[in-house]
Amino acid sequence: MRLLSTGLIYVAVSAVAALLLGENAGGLNWSISFVSLIVGATVAIALFFLMPPTPVRLGPSAQSPVVTEGDDPLARYRSIWLCLVGFVFAIFAFRSFCWLFYFEGDNIDIQSPFNLGDLGLHLTYIKTFANGVSLWPDSPIYVYSKLRYPVGIDLFNGILTNLGFDLRPQLAATGLLASLATFYALYRWGGTFTVAGFLFNGGIAGYAFVQTHKFLDYQGTSHVSWKSIPLTMFVTQRGLLYAIPAGLLLLRQWRIKYGSDSDQEKQLLPVWAEYIFYATMPLFHIHTFIALSIVLLVLFLTRPSSRSPLFKLVAAAVLPAVIFVWLTTDKMHAGSILDWHLGWTQNNGDFKMPFFRFWFFNFGVFLPLALALIGIVARQESKDRLARPSSAPPPGQHSSGLIGSIIGRARNFELSIDAAYLAAAVLIFLLALCVKTAPWEWDNIKLLIWAYFITLPILWNRMFIRWPFSARVGACLILFFSGFVSLIGGLAAGRPGYQFANRSEIDFVAAAVRKLPVEARFAGFHTYNHPLLLNGRKMVCGYAGHLWTQGIKSSEVESKLDNLMLGQGDWKKTARELQVRYLFWGNLEKTNYGNSTHPWETQLPLVAQGPWGSIYDFGSGAKRY
Repeated sequence: MRLLSTGLIYVAVSAVAALLLGENAGGLNWSISFVSLIVGATVAIALFFLMPPTPVRLGPSAQSPVVTEGDDPLARYRSIWLCLVGFVFAIFAFRSFCWLFYFEGDNIDIQSPFNLGDLGLHLTYIKTFANGVSLWPDSPIYVYSKLRYPVGIDLFNGILTNLGFDLRPQLAATGLLASLATFYALYRWGGTFTVAGFLFNGGIAGYAFVQTHKFLDYQGTSHVSWKSIPLTMFVTQRGLLYAIPAGLLLLRQWRIKYGSDSDQEKQLLPVWAEYIFYATMPLFHIHTFIALSIVLLVLFLTRPSSRSPLFKLVAAAVLPAVIFVWLTTDKMHAGSILDWHLGWTQNNGDFKMPFFRFWFFNFGVFLPLALALIGIVARQESKDRLARPSSAPPPGQHSSGLIGSIIGRARNFELSIDAAYLAAAVLIFLLALCVKTAPWEWDNIKLLIWAYFITLPILWNRMFIRWPFSARVGACLILFFSGFVSLIGGLAAGRPGYQFANRSEIDFVAAAVRKLPVEARFAGFHTYNHPLLLNGRKMVCGYAGHLWTQGIKSSEVESKLDNLMLGQGDWKKTARELQVRYLFWGNLEKTNYGNSTHPWETQLPLVAQGPWGSIYDFGSGAKRY
């Protein structure tokens, strides 16, 4: 666990150091980027030597009561099962990240259709930081907002880009290392079963394979909500490259720290490292921070002996966490952060299905198994509680007094660590079921995955491992078959790839804007793969889907921008209202604004021109810096 912990803290500390130093200096430069990595490396080395090595355990950490396995075939050959699952994980990682985006002649192609929009957004953010804009930066995709996104991992890649590292191999290396970290974190959290659960999550959609005999991503269609976690989240939501291994590391830390009586198990992170991982999580992934906070709340309520260290951790982390949330939500201006909404996506658009069909179609037997698990754990907790001797009432209270009895029970209420974690998973699931945490209801899957990850090892330890060998094999096949088919089908689907952008156009535009102010904002067509955005330049509007998911209502600005680009009305006044310094007229603009009168061609100075298009200057008075 030392290598995992040091690698993750290196990323976290480097990103935070760059943010703090860049804020003071007005943006990133070579010196700040280099110093940030040195600071991160120093803290990582300190953690490596301060954290004792942990003996490797085959299977889940022994925090739950587990039956004796003896000559169980699954236990006897568990290294083989691990190797098989690890082999599939390696195929997924190499296929997904070595072909994250690649060159096919003059085209830039990507492997995943789910990543067409997301990759463009992340490349925009990485290049924005690398260009050295003032921190915390204005949004490059909307004129009237600061950047609204947990961009910790993009900031880290922006540091490397600022130092001159090529973006394509850099992103591939980041994805591969994050995959290795995630594989190891999943294994140490819950063993081979949990790794398989990550790779092969699904319901019954993949059973269409029985009829078609084709490996396809059956879960990737528009009517399936519980999609493949690796394909639709881990590859596309880059914050999860850090958040999943770091979150699992903290879950394991707390399970051992607050749930084990064995001294040999208590080889933990130093408190300061635990604090860094938790306090900085909102910079990387806010939904993971919410899920971890729910776990801490449940532990505080159900583990009385742990309340003091838990309170100290949360109290120390409140201020930096609030600051990071404040930054990544544009001072809490992001719309629809929390909104009451029952049923997740059950009643929305293509996802809509009757109640029982929706939950069974998406989750298959997992939800019935989880409900049975809750019953098993609750029954065991009840037996254990009855077996404990009754506690004396608190001093000054009579045992016959109602208030004294309630206080005494509250103070002495305690759950086992498994029960506490399962209760946290239920609360996370209910929150995702009842409260919309983003404008798009489907984004609650970012919370649901944590309820799923927390439940998996408990499901294995408390239920599956007690079953006969044949029953376990059958249950695993039923549980993971759909996800396996969808994963293999999704990995094979990206051939020959999907066209993303034109390589020479991006390079020519980069050369043309190199001497222009990095804080200047451009008018141009609003899409996810505009060559200006892919060079980290600010535009009036980006892709409408990105703006909507960030709680930005952009229709009025889009309308004004379209009028400007068409040359309608007082277009110069519109440009001033939109804070436009330069107007970009390229291939996308020619295609989408074919009816434009181009009045700027005779009324504005031309500052750059080439086969890619032209750039016109409104003058320095167009934007108040």
